[in-house]
Amino acid sequence: MRTSSALEHFPQLFAGLAALSLSLVVSSFIFAKSIREFKQANDVLVVTGSAKRPIQSDYIILRFSVSSQEPTAKAAYQNLKNQTERVQAYLQEQGVTDDAMTLSAVQTYAVPEISVNGRDTGQVLAYRLSQNIEIRSHEVEKYTQLSQQANELINEGINLVSEPPQYLYTKLSQLRIEMTAEASKDAKARAEAIAKSTGNRVGAIRSAKTGVFQITSRNSTDVSDYGIYDTSSLEKDITAVVSVQFGME
Repeated sequence: MRTSSALEHFPQLFAGLAALSLSLVVSSFIFAKSIREFKQANDVLVVTGSAKRPIQSDYIILRFSVSSQEPTAKAAYQNLKNQTERVQAYLQEQGVTDDAMTLSAVQTYAVPEISVNGRDTGQVLAYRLSQNIEIRSHEVEKYTQLSQQANELINEGINLVSEPPQYLYTKLSQLRIEMTAEASKDAKARAEAIAKSTGNRVGAIRSAKTGVFQITSRNSTDVSDYGIYDTSSLEKDITAVVSVQFGME
C-alpha cells in the first residue's frame, strides 16, 4: 500500500521539480539580461570636442583724456575748455561724427600744499582738471588710424593721453550657437574613433556640458578657466569647447 502511494505522488513531485527548474532557468535569463543592461547603461565614454574660428573685430572704442593744471579752478577750467574744444575740432576734421563722440563730466582735483615734514598745510597749490572723450564706431579701420594720429596734438601743447583702442566683435551670440554645434560634432567624431578602436559603437548622448569660450589674439595659446576676451587685437581667434558623455553599445 505504501509503495503504491509513493508511485501515485511521483508524477506530482516530478512536475514540481520540473517547474522549479524552469523557473530557475527563466530567473537566470532575466538576471543575466538585467546585468547586461545595467552594464550597458553604465558603459559611457566622455569626450571633449572643440571648434575654432578666426574672426575680425567689427567695433572699436577709443578713449582720450585731456587735462589742465592752474593756480585757480577758474583758470584750470578755461584751459581745459580750450584744449577740449581743440581736440573736438581735430576729431571732426578727421571725420568723427557727433553721435560717435561722447564727453564725460569734468573731474576736479585740488592739489594740496605739503610741508617739508610731509604734512598737509591746508593750502591749495593748484587745481587739476581732466575730461575724457570716448569714440565708439563700427568703422574699425578708420578709427584705428585715428588712434595713431591723434597724438600729433601733443605738438600743439595739448595735454592729451590716448589709450590703446579696444576691439570688439558684436556677433558673438549667433557665433556661439554655431560653434557649439561644431564642437559637438567634433566630440562625436572623436568618440566614434575611440569606439571603433575598441570594437564598440557610440550610442546616444547621455549629457553635454559647454565650456567657456576663449577669444584670444590670433594664434595665441592662452586659455583660462573663466574664459578670455581679448580686446587689444583687431584679428582674433574664438574657441569653443564641449564635453559630451556618450553611451556605448
